[in-house]
Amino acid sequence: MLPIRLSSSIFLSALEKQSAKTFVRLKSEIFQKHILDGFLETVGNTPLIRLPRISKDAGCEILVKAEFLNPGGSVKDRAAYFLIKDALDKNLIKPGGTIVEGTAGNTGIGLAHICNAMGFKCVIFMPENQSKEKIDILRVLGAEVTTVPVVPFTDPLNYNHYARRYAEKLDNALWTNQFDNRANRMGHYATTGPEIWRQTNGKVDAVVLSTGTAGTLAGVSMFLKEKNSNIRTVLADPPGSSLYHYIKSGKLDRTDGSSITEGIGQGRITENLKDAPIDESLFVSDQETVNMTFRLLCEEGLYVGASSGLNVAAAVTVRMRQDDIYLVEKFTKIYNDICQLRQAFEYSTVECRNKRAESEPNITDTR
Repeated sequence: MLPIRLSSSIFLSALEKQSAKTFVRLKSEIFQKHILDGFLETVGNTPLIRLPRISKDAGCEILVKAEFLNPGGSVKDRAAYFLIKDALDKNLIKPGGTIVEGTAGNTGIGLAHICNAMGFKCVIFMPENQSKEKIDILRVLGAEVTTVPVVPFTDPLNYNHYARRYAEKLDNALWTNQFDNRANRMGHYATTGPEIWRQTNGKVDAVVLSTGTAGTLAGVSMFLKEKNSNIRTVLADPPGSSLYHYIKSGKLDRTDGSSITEGIGQGRITENLKDAPIDESLFVSDQETVNMTFRLLCEEGLYVGASSGLNVAAAVTVRMRQDDIYLVEKFTKIYNDICQLRQAFEYSTVECRNKRAESEPNITDTR
């Protein structure tokens, strides 16, 4: 990132200098409206991106909310900011304290960034099956990271309970409790939902999201449903999660297998998910997820992680045929090793490019 300096020329007459100073002052005032004050002001207001090739194939307009353009690289920057802001507003922590969280990765990355910007210490507990890249990034960002065995939430040794107990032992410390702290979903109700509504001029017919804490899913769904109760809210779920069956039947029955995706899927109903206005759920296999992840790379030029591939695959499944329909979903970049995905499934970029070449007309060189 390059610094930008605004200055007037020194090779001018007195009158020209005065005019230049006035011009620079006016230009500075204009630029100031577009200059964000520090890390915190860069969180949110991410663009919507239309996927032209995938939209054409699906027969509908598919837009993605580019949450990977948040400064910390994911939608979790929003949750991290609002969890800390809410605690400060309620005097639950004082400046200079310690923020503690149990996270599969991206919330921790967001918290580490926010802690650096606001002067807090950051301590993260993670399940040991998360990618090495996430752990390395957290430590580079200055977070203290501890990995623990993978056990269910009901087990006292679950990483969330480790985080809670650790925070309780410290003075001036906060366990942000991203899963059950409703400041998470209210952050999305206050920002992500309104952004989608504004960016589509209210012309959104369905929103499709995968979920872990349910903060984004619940907050966005609550806001959009208040604006238009006919908007369909769809939960996209990976293998091994219980939420697909819960939305379908009210029973927390896990789907078969496990998933290559990280940070999404859930085996319980979090406080953020309770009472959220979700219309339906879709099960997305890992094969569908990986195929779409590579399509996004090869056909749309977007290098994103598996959860983003899952979201778009689900949106294509929802596929509404009317020309004025928009499908909008969370689109985040996660720190998966794309090479592991290649090894797991036989879906190469070569195949993807061949498919793209077949769909494009030949161009004759007329030089």
